[in-house]
Amino acid sequence: MQADLQESVDEIARLLGASATLEDRAFQLLAYAAQSGDIDVVRRESILRRRASDEVRAYFEGYGIAAAPGPVRIPADAELGVLARVCVPLRHGGVTYGYLWLLDDGAITDALLAGVAPLVGRAAATLAQEARSRQDLGGRLRELFSADPERRAGALARLDLPGPVTAVAVRAAEGRVAALWTLPRGVLAQPGDPAALLTPGHAAAETAARVAAMYGTAAGLGGPREDPGEAWRSWREALWALRVAERVPRFAPVASWRELGVYRLLSRLPAEELRELTGEAAGLLADPELARTVETYLDRGGHAQETAAELGVHRQTLYYRLAKAERLAAADLADGEARLRLHLALKAAHLSA
Repeated sequence: MQADLQESVDEIARLLGASATLEDRAFQLLAYAAQSGDIDVVRRESILRRRASDEVRAYFEGYGIAAAPGPVRIPADAELGVLARVCVPLRHGGVTYGYLWLLDDGAITDALLAGVAPLVGRAAATLAQEARSRQDLGGRLRELFSADPERRAGALARLDLPGPVTAVAVRAAEGRVAALWTLPRGVLAQPGDPAALLTPGHAAAETAARVAAMYGTAAGLGGPREDPGEAWRSWREALWALRVAERVPRFAPVASWRELGVYRLLSRLPAEELRELTGEAAGLLADPELARTVETYLDRGGHAQETAAELGVHRQTLYYRLAKAERLAAADLADGEARLRLHLALKAAHLSA
């Protein structure tokens, strides 16, 4: 596929006498022609970094290129370092799969653009075929994440994945469809609830945040695995992390398994066991202010000054609340085991709410 795209871009650049690049829907560089004449900051950064910045993407998308049926002429912007250019959406079957960018000094006429339309169509068809292939591969993710070793082995043999990889679980939203086909190449995705993704290790956080934003929900990242055959373990962690992202605000909207601390233990517990553990702090939970006070105090390792500052109260107010909490919980906060029991119960309460 890469060779076909490069050939198309080289031929378009030759026929138009213009600098040309081709990017996918995620603005990830796929091919570019040998440069002739001036290039701008955007073009240089795209080639060096292999993708455009968020600011530049927003600028170009503001001209409606994603839905445009034909070429869009974009004026220069000195502040962004953008020279005038023509964007030709690579559409196939009514779907935009990428963009052809042509730096334009005024010489690229509509007639010239019409002359390269067959080459543009060929590039669009190539991207559409690659997208369909990715969807077919994405359909095997559930097998790769299966608890059945035979199913995993069969899927792995057909996927041919390089490591390291990271699994991502994203909560779907009723009535919203995520454009998973616009994700960078190398990312496998399968819709569902949760949606399942497998990404190169370096792209996991960015991909998770992007898909979570598409749905307007939350996502969980598993730990990376050098061996793609261990991706199913990363998927289990992603599901547990998603559970935390949806219930614990400080981890929302994207929770990473590596950063969950004690929630790596608690997120594995079934609902019934979480409720049982939460019951240890039932008296405190009836008073949300006291529950927050004790949890903050224990989070701060029992440091009264830090706790008071965090809560924005006087230290005497803190001591009063802690004494009241001890009575309600029938526990001595000076006792290590009692502190641990209450701390875990208060953390578990976030997941069992």
